[in-house]
Amino acid sequence: MSDSRPAAETEVEPGDFVAADEPFALFGDWLREATKHEPEDPNAMALATVDSQGHPNVRMVLLKAVDPIGHPDRGFVFFTNYESAKGQELQANPHAAIDFYWKSLRRQVRVRGPVTKTTAEEADEYFATRHRTSQIGAWASKQSRPLESRFALEKAVAGEAARYLLGEVPRPPHWSGFRITPVQIEFWHARISRLHERVVFTRPAPGEEWSKTRLYP
Repeated sequence: MSDSRPAAETEVEPGDFVAADEPFALFGDWLREATKHEPEDPNAMALATVDSQGHPNVRMVLLKAVDPIGHPDRGFVFFTNYESAKGQELQANPHAAIDFYWKSLRRQVRVRGPVTKTTAEEADEYFATRHRTSQIGAWASKQSRPLESRFALEKAVAGEAARYLLGEVPRPPHWSGFRITPVQIEFWHARISRLHERVVFTRPAPGEEWSKTRLYP
């Protein structure tokens, strides 16, 4: 992450995050601050996966939950079409990395860890909160597969809208969530002259104790 600011620019103080002894609480603090400052989608994150040939793939998705204290697989939750490219890649190789970058705060958080599927109950609960048009879209879109025209997509949406004209829209069986249970979480805050602050929390496996290390920028 580069720092293009002039050396004379006033530095934004990173606070005392380097003294934190637990990453989830620190992430919660940073996310709340980002929610106040970022103009759009403070929960946006880059999700990196690997395909069957070992080639990396990355795209933006939205974080939808961070599990509370006491959750056995406490982690970062997002939802998607399991038949999409990322869905198939995560089912074949259940490991991922995510990255949050909040430009307004000059902060970044990087996360790596194993991936598991959410329960059907979790997926149902979140799907029920989505806007109806998004629920319809989840049925209509064959995500990541070839689309012959925009008209074909609009026709599919119209067909699903007619099918679910009345009543609630059920969750498609191929649409659900993933949970990334981290074994590494790194916090980065920009400082002038590229002398950034970096702290990484690591643990051998989910459920183990965290260790903390400060890193050179």
